Amino acid sequence: MTDYSSTPPIRHPAGAPHFHYQDNTLYAEGVRLTDLAHALGTPLYVYSRAALKTAWSAYQQAIKGRKVLVCYGMKANSNLAVLREFAGLGSGFDIVSGGELARVLAAGADPSRVVFSGVGKQVWEMEAALKAGVKCFNVESLPELRRLSGVATAAGKRAAVSLRVNPDVDAQTHPYISTGLKENKFGIAIDQAASAYELAASLPGIEIVGVDCHIGSQITEVSPYLDALDKLLTLIDRLKLRGISLRHLDLGGGIGIRYDDEQPISPSTLLDHIFAQLNARGHGHLELVLEPGRSLVGNAGVLLTTVEYLKHTEARNFAIVDAAMNDLMRPALYEAWHGVLPALVREQAPVVYDVVGPVCESADWLARARDLAINEQDVLVIESAGAYGFVMSGNYNSRGRAAEVMVDGGQYHVVRQRESFEDLIRGESFLP
Repeated sequence: MTDYSSTPPIRHPAGAPHFHYQDNTLYAEGVRLTDLAHALGTPLYVYSRAALKTAWSAYQQAIKGRKVLVCYGMKANSNLAVLREFAGLGSGFDIVSGGELARVLAAGADPSRVVFSGVGKQVWEMEAALKAGVKCFNVESLPELRRLSGVATAAGKRAAVSLRVNPDVDAQTHPYISTGLKENKFGIAIDQAASAYELAASLPGIEIVGVDCHIGSQITEVSPYLDALDKLLTLIDRLKLRGISLRHLDLGGGIGIRYDDEQPISPSTLLDHIFAQLNARGHGHLELVLEPGRSLVGNAGVLLTTVEYLKHTEARNFAIVDAAMNDLMRPALYEAWHGVLPALVREQAPVVYDVVGPVCESADWLARARDLAINEQDVLVIESAGAYGFVMSGNYNSRGRAAEVMVDGGQYHVVRQRESFEDLIRGESFLP
């Protein structure tokens, strides 16, 4: 049994006990993060296999025998090892591109448990998904519906369709990750949905199977889900009167995680409220589909980075690290807050630092105004980096993308090698 009794008096890590202090050193499960940094270099993404399983278990316990399909929203983290882990646990998958479909198939997942979302599906992506036999397409517009009808008819197939409805519900989250308002690009407006279903019913190659909505991400309250559900159930009632029956209802994902002091809702709380409303409205027979991403992987991963320089100025103090906005885009993109912890706790007075990277942009920061007792060459741990971390990384300033590691008990496995210069220029060529 791991001894957590020596945890120092600093902020408790998100994702604990899978990330925990022992003897003033931060561990991922049974592996010291300083050992990983020294062995593999930084920046380095580190995931906990046990944390993935624990997050998945929270959904399974919440289901309580009810008819629910959990489709991991893989845009949050699409590493093959992560996908294989969830596939082995019985997860379905929510994909948004042909590339994500190829990853799901490479991971050995069952395509009949895959839902294909996204506003801009291309013909080749539709063809690939039809060939694979995905559970359904979450169609987001009338032009897409007509195109899918043509592609399916040409292939001699019927495409199972769930129309994504935009319920015009405020998810009370950051505007960049709010997707259910009428001014967002996603879905078909709720007041046009019934006629859209009638069009779908008239088109060849289309089989109507469900209704879908997704109102946003990092949602920490139940009420936005219930507001959206109420509108969807009213739509389902209207469709039934028109002779259109559905088999499933997809409420998307979006459950938030703890980055700072948030108190996210649990899967059990959400599902209990949803099924109470479904049963009260006479729709308890419908299969419920959920598409969680962040809540399954967000607190299962951290980003390790090394302090290169401590720069003290009249206005601010800067901890200049080797990770940058190309490695973790969320702070620059959303002004997102991530916890920052020392991998090794030092007995010295803390100093207020902005944690910044080496990229030549003022937006290149990972954290602002943090009390840190650190020295140059210390390793810092950026918390809650398992979702929308590596997947959003790039090569700005010709920087290779970080390696990814999965910790499993007292062992670790490199699940993606660090990019080399040869990787960066692969495919480029000089003029003749």
